[in-house]
Amino acid sequence: MAMLLSGGSVFDGDGNVLADHGVLIEDDRITRVAPASEFSDFKGQRVDTSGGTVLPGLFDCHVHLCMTASGDTGADMAKMSDAAITMLALQNAQTILRGGVTSVRDCGGKDYLEFAVRDALNARKFMGPTIHAVGKMICMTGGHGNRIGRIADGVQEVVKAVREQIHAGCDCIKIMATGGVGTPGVNPEDAHYTAEEMASGIHEAHRFHKHTASHAQGRDGILNAVRGGIDSIEHGIFMDDRCVSEMKENGTWLVPTLAAPRHILENGDAVPDYVIQKTTRVSKHHLASIKMYAEAGGKMAMGTDTGTPFNVHGTNAMELAYMVEAGVAPLVALQAATGNAADLVRDPERGRIKEGLYADILIVNGDPTSDINMVADKSNHRAVLKYGELAAGSLG
Repeated sequence: MAMLLSGGSVFDGDGNVLADHGVLIEDDRITRVAPASEFSDFKGQRVDTSGGTVLPGLFDCHVHLCMTASGDTGADMAKMSDAAITMLALQNAQTILRGGVTSVRDCGGKDYLEFAVRDALNARKFMGPTIHAVGKMICMTGGHGNRIGRIADGVQEVVKAVREQIHAGCDCIKIMATGGVGTPGVNPEDAHYTAEEMASGIHEAHRFHKHTASHAQGRDGILNAVRGGIDSIEHGIFMDDRCVSEMKENGTWLVPTLAAPRHILENGDAVPDYVIQKTTRVSKHHLASIKMYAEAGGKMAMGTDTGTPFNVHGTNAMELAYMVEAGVAPLVALQAATGNAADLVRDPERGRIKEGLYADILIVNGDPTSDINMVADKSNHRAVLKYGELAAGSLG
């Protein structure tokens, strides 16, 4: 079955806006992208995109599908059965899809329960986003994420932990370079793993063709991860000029996750005191670091950290508005959520409006390159397509 999206503009995921273009979909693939005039004889289903923009379905490179987004999601998960957590992960994934995000990277689940959801959705047994998953976060004894992560101390144990995630079927390896706001008794500024531990884990992941991510908030931990060859820095709160320079030199991606501290601060009365205290301390540094990296022209990919306190699944696209508020240009933010994100997670079949790629598409009102809220606010979404099928909205 063929369907033509025509009448409006197309954002291609590589920073280009194509005025008055059509996008032809046949079955689950994009088969033609060309000026609308070339489709004058098309006889199949036509979708009028006049006054709107067709863009790739968004990527969110940092979600937690097993988390509840309550004030204390760790306590919630501890009370839930494996079956309940698995069903929650499926529900969260499908909610994310309806919000315009057609691909996600899960950056830490619970006992690999999210793998079953990933496998079902990626096999197209249910409608949902494409999922890339890290499995268990690798952290030091007492470190950030230790309640659900894989605790490993020393070079040999870190290497073993990486191998365990690969054996379990992960798509990516995540190593916790620093403390964080959500774990009691740790400081976001402190480096947790040594440079040697970080480098050994990253090398082992790369040896088995897995890309790597690091929860890295403090300066020293960021540098340990970057110097070890990490692919993406998650959060990057206490970056300085040295971090920016070395990240750019190494081609390191930054995944900002601005939504996470924002929602904690907006709901301070409903989160543990230690969380609000640390979040208050880091938030200004976070915004400054993102602006600094954007102004330096560093590579960025969108990520939200949804599942953390009051960071609700399905509102993921709002991260783009937060990025723009922090000083990222709208066109750069859009690319961070499409082509750049696909490159980070090594998915060559999505993230762009390009012939031969899967028809994972978001249609929005207006021009998001001039008003980012056209894509950030899902009330402006006209339709979400996954593999060319309607997942949310309307084509009428």
